[in-house]
Amino acid sequence: MESPPPATASPGAPTAHPGSIVGILAFAGIVAALTQTLVVPLIAQLPTLFDTSASNASWVITATLLAAAVSTPVAGRLGDMYGKRRMLLVSLVPLILGSVVCALSSSVIPMIAGRGLQGLGMGVVPLGISLLRDVVPAEKLGPSIAIMSASMGVGGALGLPFAAAIAENTSWRVLFWVVAALALAVGALILALVPADRPATTVAGRFDLPGAIGLGAALIALLLAVSKGADWGWGSATTLTLFAAALVLLPTWGWWELRLRDPLVDLRVTARPQVLMTNTASILVGFAMYAQSLVVPQLLQLPEATGYGLGRSMLAMGLWMAPAGLMMMAMSPVGAKLSAAKGPKVTLAVGSLLIAAGYGLSVPLIGSGSPWSLLIVTLVCNSGVGFAYGAMPALIMSAVPQSETASANSFNALMRSIGTSFAAAVIGVVLARMTTDFGGFPLPSENGFRVAMLIGCGVGLAAALVAALIPVRTTKAPLDPPAPTTAPTRAHQEA
Repeated sequence: MESPPPATASPGAPTAHPGSIVGILAFAGIVAALTQTLVVPLIAQLPTLFDTSASNASWVITATLLAAAVSTPVAGRLGDMYGKRRMLLVSLVPLILGSVVCALSSSVIPMIAGRGLQGLGMGVVPLGISLLRDVVPAEKLGPSIAIMSASMGVGGALGLPFAAAIAENTSWRVLFWVVAALALAVGALILALVPADRPATTVAGRFDLPGAIGLGAALIALLLAVSKGADWGWGSATTLTLFAAALVLLPTWGWWELRLRDPLVDLRVTARPQVLMTNTASILVGFAMYAQSLVVPQLLQLPEATGYGLGRSMLAMGLWMAPAGLMMMAMSPVGAKLSAAKGPKVTLAVGSLLIAAGYGLSVPLIGSGSPWSLLIVTLVCNSGVGFAYGAMPALIMSAVPQSETASANSFNALMRSIGTSFAAAVIGVVLARMTTDFGGFPLPSENGFRVAMLIGCGVGLAAALVAALIPVRTTKAPLDPPAPTTAPTRAHQEA
C-alpha cells in the first residue's frame, strides 16, 4: 500500500519514535474500547442502583451505541478538514466529561447522558488509524495499522475483568474515574509526543451540517429499531415506524450527499468496488466477531446444573475472555506480514475463514463441561478478527484519496458497528426463541447456543467469500485529484 512520507513537524512541535506514536495511539484505542464493556458487570445491578426499571437501565448501553454511530463519521470528516490529531484530542473531551458525569450520577438520566457523551469519543480508533498514514513511515504503516486496529478488541476484552474486579471490590464509580484518568493521560501523551498531520488542502472549508443531521437521524432510527426491537416487539408500531423512517431517510441522505462537491461522506468514493466490497465484508466481520461475544460469556456463567453452563462468576468469565483480546494484538503483526506478502485482501479472507473455523469448532465443544474448550474457540475466532481488522483499513486507505482517509476509515468503522448491532438482534432472537425451562425460568437452550454459533460460522464464510471477490486496485496512478487553484463557489458547492 502506498503512503506519503510522514508529516514534517514544525520547530517546537512534538515528535517521537514511530513505535512510540503507534503505542500511544493504540493506548488511545484501548481506552476508548474499555467504555464499551465497562458497564457489562453492572447491568444486573443498574435497576437497583438507580431505582429504575430494567428497560430504562438498558438505555445505559443503547445511548453509547447511538452516540458512537452518529459521531464517528462526523469526527472522520472533521479530521480530514482540520487535522486528525486535533480531532483526536477533541474526541477525548466528551469521553472524559462523560466518564465524570457517570461517576457522579445518582439517577439513571445523568448516567444515560454520561454514557452518550462517552459514545461521542468512539471516533478515536478510525482517527488514529488515519493519522498513522500521515505520521508513520511507509515501511512501518502496515504493522502499525494492524496494531491500532487490534486495540479495539484488546480494550473490549480487558474491560470485562477490569470492570468486574473493580465492581466486586470497590465502588462502581471508581470504574468511571479510572477511565477519565486514562483518557486524560492519553490526551497528555498525544499533546506531548504525537506530531500533527497536515489537514487536506483539497477539502473545502464548509462542513456538511445537513448531511450530518440526516445521517444521524437515519442511523438513530435504524439502530434503535434493531437494538430495541426485541423489547418493544418486532411487529410493534414503534419498531415498524423506525424501520420505515430509516428506509426513507437513508436514500434521501444519499441523494443529498451526491449533490455536494464536498459531502460528509463521498458516496462516489464509497461506491468504488474495492471500498464498497470492503465495507460489505466489514459488516459481516462485525457480525461474526460479536456473535461469539454474546454466546461464550453466557455459557461460562450459566449454572452447571443446566448440563452445559459452567457456573463461573462475572470476574472469572472476564478472565477467561481476556486472552482472546490479547490474541488479537499478538496476531496483528502476523497479519501485517501476510498483507505485505500477499496483500490485505488475502489477509481479510484468511481472517474471515479463521473466524468461521472458530465457530465450527464450538459446535461439538458446547456442553463439554470445560472452560478450556471455550477458550480455544475464542482464541481462534479472535485470531481471525485480528487479521481482518488490520486488513480492512489497509484496503480502504489504498483505494481513497489522502484527503478522505479519516472520513473513509470512520465510515468503515460505522459499517462494523452496524454489523455488531445486527448480530446482537439476530443472536438475541435465536436465544430468546430456543429456550429450556430451568427451575421455572426460561434459559437459552444448548441447541440455541449451537444454532447461534452456526450462524456466526455462516456469516464468517460469507465474509471470506466477499473478501475473495474484492477487486483490488493495481494502478499506481495517484488517487488524489489536483488541488484546486481557487476555492469552489457556493453555486459549485451546491450543484
